[in-house]
Amino acid sequence: MKHALHFFWQPDSRPVCRRYRTAVSLHSHTLHSRESLQFIPGVAARNVLLNAAVRWQQAHYGVELDLSRAWWTPPLSPAQAIRLESDQIARLLSLRPLVSLTDHDDIGAIESLAAAGMKDKHPASIEWTVPLTPSFLHLGVHNLPAARAGRLVAAMQEYTSRPVQGELRELLETLTAIPDVLIVLNHPYWDEKGIGFENHRRMVHQFLWQYRRCVHALELNGLRSWNENARVSGLASSLGIPVVSGGDRHGREPNAAVNLTNAATFSEFVGEVRRDRLSLPLFLPQYNESRALRVLQTIGDVLREDTGHQLGWTQWSDRIFYRCDDGNARSLTAIFGGRSPLLIRRFVGLAHLAGDRRTLDVLRFAFVRKQEVLS
Repeated sequence: MKHALHFFWQPDSRPVCRRYRTAVSLHSHTLHSRESLQFIPGVAARNVLLNAAVRWQQAHYGVELDLSRAWWTPPLSPAQAIRLESDQIARLLSLRPLVSLTDHDDIGAIESLAAAGMKDKHPASIEWTVPLTPSFLHLGVHNLPAARAGRLVAAMQEYTSRPVQGELRELLETLTAIPDVLIVLNHPYWDEKGIGFENHRRMVHQFLWQYRRCVHALELNGLRSWNENARVSGLASSLGIPVVSGGDRHGREPNAAVNLTNAATFSEFVGEVRRDRLSLPLFLPQYNESRALRVLQTIGDVLREDTGHQLGWTQWSDRIFYRCDDGNARSLTAIFGGRSPLLIRRFVGLAHLAGDRRTLDVLRFAFVRKQEVLS
């Protein structure tokens, strides 16, 4: 199964876009997502200042800061995220937008849209964390039926927190039995837990061998490298599975990949992928920029002051949370006031510097961009 892919910066893509009437934005996150901070020690190990902060923090508090209890939230509300994705599609492609938001193990976005009178226009979707041995995978579960969405999400959350042998197949088959639901294996080759690529690859292949008929597409991810996406495309081809785009947006940069379609509704799009195996991913201009700089820009988006935040979390410390010994989650503002642990303050300071727009502009000129995607 050969996949047709298009890249907006290449000359032949503009005429292709004009043959379609809709672009679908899949996989992006809102303030309802909980994003882990467990990556900080790995970053600190490679940075002298952060390493010093780790040592100071351990000496000062007498204990290690357990970052498995900590998380941050993306800056945009569901309505802001819908608007960001829709505006890009209308402005850049002059196409009708369909947007599916997928927060981590949470369906609060669709509930927020319902309160704003926007529920019926957008699918109820989620990025489901599926624990496996020795790591986990993420499934984008799109277009859950409104009447059953709450119960289905509760069952997925229960499995994530307490996986029981045999229940995963039952859950996946329940979801697959709903014709309008689309199940996508997100960023299949991203070894997020750091178990080693070969171990991760074996886990992915074992999962697909067991649950192949319940996975409708593999994701080409707008925040992963082209080399990784090319491997995913090859895997999908070997299995006869379609590939779909997924932007994985966490900040204020809109998704770097969308799907072109003539579907008028999200359910029609699901039918094209599931029944007809039709899918046409399009990579947008930002995917052709430095991935490292794009990540820095996202960090800057997350950690800057936000006076328009929907929940009033204007400071970065309002949007980072820690589950305390009493079981309650509190923001760093509530726990430490203006004096959070040195490790986190040092990391945030470096992130502010790296994510500043002026710094990014300098870095764009200082580094030669490597063209990954071949014409």
